[in-house]
Amino acid sequence: MDITIFYTISAFFFGSIVGSFLNVVILRLPNEGESIVFPASHCTSCMTDLHWYENIPILSFLVLRGRCGHCKAKISFQYPLVELTMGLLSAALVQKFGLSIDTAGYFLFCAALLAIIWIDIRHQIIPDVISLPGIIVGLLFSLVSPTLHWKASLFGILAGGGVLYAIALLYFLWRKVDGMGGGDIKLLAMIGAFLGWQALPFVILGSSLSGTVVGVLAMIKQKKGGQTRIPFGPFLAIAALSYLFFSEQILQLYQLYLNYAIPG
Repeated sequence: MDITIFYTISAFFFGSIVGSFLNVVILRLPNEGESIVFPASHCTSCMTDLHWYENIPILSFLVLRGRCGHCKAKISFQYPLVELTMGLLSAALVQKFGLSIDTAGYFLFCAALLAIIWIDIRHQIIPDVISLPGIIVGLLFSLVSPTLHWKASLFGILAGGGVLYAIALLYFLWRKVDGMGGGDIKLLAMIGAFLGWQALPFVILGSSLSGTVVGVLAMIKQKKGGQTRIPFGPFLAIAALSYLFFSEQILQLYQLYLNYAIPG
């Protein structure tokens, strides 16, 4: 077997295991005072502790056919989806960066974003316990990363947090209501820390466009008009992941646009 394929497959399995832990984080972290370590994994319906073979990422869900092996309650599809997504992200990192310090740093970044996506969807909050340490870790990562300069990271933190804060302030002054939570501001600062300021235009534009489309669809479905509320964090996180893996293609498209928009 080719060594790269071996590393990629190994990364997938490791990522899926971390994804299993992320499910615990997503479930318990928003609950004040609840530990993400204790008690051991258990069915949320009958509270029975799970055996090791009932806790194998992805595989256990398939074998159990999506139901608890004890009380037969349905298991949320979120569990295998998070495990699969983290496994694929881990494998993609190895394919892009190899076994490097960048892979290790961006693995933490992807894990944080994946947890934030699901927590924000479920609870419409972005925990400071993820985003604030993430800002610091991102800046420290830039000191050892061969591809991210610390100045780009530092400016990314300042610009990322500052841009969304300015937008949120202007919206509040205009509408007299909060249009964006502080969690989104800290999340964009974390994204700027890991990806540098160069990523921010795409992340802001991409998340705004996708968020607008989903927001309009939600308004039509919920029939609440301007009172419709959707979490913005997932759109920021998905745009950041897109830039992480496809930055070269994004910059090529941007350059192509400039060549056509500015003749000569």
